[in-house]
Amino acid sequence: MLRARTFWMAALWMATLAAVLPACSSSTPAQHGMVLNRGNGGEPKTLDPQQIDGTWESNIVGDMLIGLTTDDPEAKPIPGAALSWETSADGKTWTFHIRPHLWSDGVPVTAHDFVFAWQHLLDPRTASAYAYNLWLVKNGQQISAGNLPPTALGVSAPDDKTFVVALEHPAPYLLELLTHHSTFPLPKHVVEKYGAQWTQPGHIVSNGPYMLKDWRPNDHLTLIKNPKFYDAKTVRIDTVNFYPTTDTQAALKQFRAGALDTQNPLPALEIDWMRAHIPDALQIKPYLGIAYMVANSSHKPFDDVRIREAIDLAVNREMIAQRIYKLGEPAAYSIVPSGVANYPGGTALRFKTLSYDQRIERAQALMTAAGYGPSRHLQTTYSATTDNDNKRAAAAIQSMLRAIYIDVEIVSSDIQIHFANLQSGNFDLAGAAWIADFNDASNFLDLLRGDSGKNYGRYNRPAYDALLDKAQQQADAKARGEILKQAEQMALDDYAWIPVRYLVTRDLVQPYVKGWKPNLRNFNRTRWLWVEKH
Repeated sequence: MLRARTFWMAALWMATLAAVLPACSSSTPAQHGMVLNRGNGGEPKTLDPQQIDGTWESNIVGDMLIGLTTDDPEAKPIPGAALSWETSADGKTWTFHIRPHLWSDGVPVTAHDFVFAWQHLLDPRTASAYAYNLWLVKNGQQISAGNLPPTALGVSAPDDKTFVVALEHPAPYLLELLTHHSTFPLPKHVVEKYGAQWTQPGHIVSNGPYMLKDWRPNDHLTLIKNPKFYDAKTVRIDTVNFYPTTDTQAALKQFRAGALDTQNPLPALEIDWMRAHIPDALQIKPYLGIAYMVANSSHKPFDDVRIREAIDLAVNREMIAQRIYKLGEPAAYSIVPSGVANYPGGTALRFKTLSYDQRIERAQALMTAAGYGPSRHLQTTYSATTDNDNKRAAAAIQSMLRAIYIDVEIVSSDIQIHFANLQSGNFDLAGAAWIADFNDASNFLDLLRGDSGKNYGRYNRPAYDALLDKAQQQADAKARGEILKQAEQMALDDYAWIPVRYLVTRDLVQPYVKGWKPNLRNFNRTRWLWVEKH
């Protein structure tokens, strides 16, 4: 357990570990006022809110930019760039009133910045993986498909402080969705001046609590307090340093030495030690997320449902969750986790009640029917990130699939390259994860739409898409939930995914970091935190 003596020993740890530990930064950033050092998992590929797709990137961009709504200390939506709003009786027209506030260069933020940003997001030339988030806006999907110009989007700015949104259907979850980075405003005056280079140091501006000071790729990224932020007087942290900590075991050592104040993710291999020695630092709580495998159905033989079913059968979820990660994560047999709002649940892979031996027997029969067997193995690859825990899980999956005549070569790459390969379809089998952008079942199920930017496995069934469309037109929450349930069961029966485990948060937080509130979305914006070292 962390005791008071831990803190005065930090300097001693740093000195004794310096010879064997890599520093968090080869060029330590300048420290100003109250400082927070965050181990942030991966290296961001960009700071463009329309091009990022990882939580490690959203942690940074969410400190810099504010959408119409923003996250409170518990990651619930509160007024952000919009002070207030009204909704029409049919729920399809929303009018937002932009609060008087400035970009960090002193230029006023206006409703036109939101019109510009949302049209830009849906422009096919932007190629944003999150464009589908705004398909609920009138004409959004048609614009994404290239059938209409971006100017046809159902948004307008009657004046600088009024932003009007026309929806295709009611969306009771809209205020949560508007906290997502894909809906953030873009500084029109900066983007038009610098184009794709607008996010570079020296160009980028913020309307949120922090602004970029320094970014040294694969070393550190430093944000400093934005004095022009509309609520700057309540922001306590002056400087926040984000470190790419892909080696989670090294990050744990840095955390113990006091070089990191927070770390995500934690190394599952060390969970027993952490529970015994630093339980006060552990933040392991329920999370709206799922880890899964995906088979690329655009690559043969994964277009054969028998192959996908066999792989699904062979994956021992309980072993992966209980023996590799050991974080208390439930084994996953569905796509939508429990606890999602307005969703009945109750869906599951049909083989859930079979013993693992029975599953292997059935998987072998399916592989034999597809032309494989003891004398003819399927040769394929499994793509994973370089995180140590994911490497261990990949090795376990490799062993499991060998039992059903599949020989797997593990291909490890850093997190940016891994997800770029998933996006482009450059894989056979791969590990992935999804964290909800907002608390609604559609946020999970929309990933499997035929034209979704996150449909890594290229699942394509018009009847599935039609069910999702039908659900979106349903005003009654209970009836809508039942239709979404039908869609989920259809995707499970098609083995569109191989669900593995429902996620929990994996944070280490020093006891002297105050204001940290575990929540289902696992966002703790630096704006709400402060440090009390004694």
